[in-house]
Amino acid sequence: MAKILVVDDEETMRRSLAEILRLDGYHVQVAASGAAAIDALQDGTFDLMLLDLKMPGMDGVEVMRRAVKLSPETMIVMLTAHGSLESAIEALRHEAFDYLLKPSSPEQIRTSVEGALARREEVVRKRSIIDFLDTSIKELRKSERGSGQVHKEEHQVETVHGVTVDISRRELSRDGARVSLTASEAKLFKILLENRGKVLTHRELVLHVQGYETKDWEAAEVMRPLISRLRKKLLLFPGGKNWITNVRGTGYIFNFIP
Repeated sequence: MAKILVVDDEETMRRSLAEILRLDGYHVQVAASGAAAIDALQDGTFDLMLLDLKMPGMDGVEVMRRAVKLSPETMIVMLTAHGSLESAIEALRHEAFDYLLKPSSPEQIRTSVEGALARREEVVRKRSIIDFLDTSIKELRKSERGSGQVHKEEHQVETVHGVTVDISRRELSRDGARVSLTASEAKLFKILLENRGKVLTHRELVLHVQGYETKDWEAAEVMRPLISRLRKKLLLFPGGKNWITNVRGTGYIFNFIP
C-alpha cells in the first residue's frame, strides 16, 4: 500500500484529495501548510506527495526544495489554481513528476498518481539490481582471492581534517567513531573525494559509481537516495553535513570542511 502525503492549505481540497486516494486503497496523511509537510517528511516515509504550489508562509516550491533533501525517494506532483508557464517551469526545475491545474478531475489525479508511483518503482528496482550486482562482484573477488588467484585490490588511506578514509575497507573513522559504507557509497565517496571542489553532474556520478550511461532525469533519481544515505552517515563527523553540496539542476560538489 503506497503512502501519500497531501499538502494543501484549503481544507475542502485536502479532504477531497484524501478521499479520492483512500477510496483507491492508498494510505493518506494530510498537511495544512508547508511547515506541517516538512514535519511529516521528517517523521515518516512517503512514496508520493501531492503538493499545492501557492500556500501562505512556506510555499510549494520551498517545500519541494527541502523535500528533495529530506526524502529524495518521494515522488512529487504539484497542484495549483494559478497555472502559468513560469510556475510549471519552476516545478519541473525542482524535478516534480507532474504538474496539475486545480480543480483536476479524479481521473486526472489517479492517472498522475499511478504514473508517479510507477516511476518510483522503476527507479527503486534499478537501484536494487545495481546494489545486487555490486555485492555479487565483491563476493566473486573474495572467492578468487581465496582460491589462490591473484587480484590486486586498490588500497587507499587518506586523512583529511582528522577523518581517516579507508577506501578498500569502505570505512571512515575519527576519534574512535567509525562509519561503514556500502560498495556503492564507498565508490561515490571516492569519486567525490578525488574531485573535491569540482562540480560533478548526475550523469557523471552514475557513470563512475554504477558504470553505465543514463538520461539526465534518471541519473538524478538514481543518485539522490545514494547521496542521501551517504550524507546521513557523514553527520557523525563534525561539519559532515556540509561536505556534499547540491548544485541545483546539475549535480553535486564535495567540500571537505572541518
